[in-house]
Amino acid sequence: MYALVENNQITKYFNHPKGFTLGENQYSADLFMKWSVAEKEAIGIYEVVYDNSNFKDEKWYINTNQSYAFADGTVTASYGTATPKRSEDENAVDENGNNILDEDGNQIINYGLKTQLIRTIKQQASGLLAPTDWYVVKASEVSDYSVPTNIATYRASVRTKSNEMETAITNAVDTPALETLYTYTEQEDGTVTRPLGEFPQEVI
Repeated sequence: MYALVENNQITKYFNHPKGFTLGENQYSADLFMKWSVAEKEAIGIYEVVYDNSNFKDEKWYINTNQSYAFADGTVTASYGTATPKRSEDENAVDENGNNILDEDGNQIINYGLKTQLIRTIKQQASGLLAPTDWYVVKASEVSDYSVPTNIATYRASVRTKSNEMETAITNAVDTPALETLYTYTEQEDGTVTRPLGEFPQEVI
């Protein structure tokens, strides 16, 4: 991306090479590819430099739009300070601050990250348990059959880990703390882990 700078002000942007008129002169799209940096800048065409230092993971934050500025001979596109997404649930309200109810008169809730993440954990646990559900069904229907010990142990481990994860999410003080739970880091032994941990290995 390029920007046209006139009198130290950005007056035009070029998302892709195209011809343009500057004053009484016409320039072809070839300028962007064939002219040197110095030649382009001599007529006010600067390649945009991207500064993503304020950009944060959109799973956890709402980023601002990029803003463009010209200073010290450089056009920079940068982000403002990102806003953490809401971690807690809140009541939906209208523009006057009144609670919004559904057709049955129940309060509509805007769910925060914690509720969304816990729902995902529950879904993952359910998905892990589903392939071994038939053992439990058979044990309930066949009197002389018992769920194998390794299967019972695995299913209990999945539920225990699910509960631990949900508790960790619930106890997180804010959105950055939630992000930390899910952030993988390399340990001294070379393994890569996250504070939230993982579900147990599936049984075959």
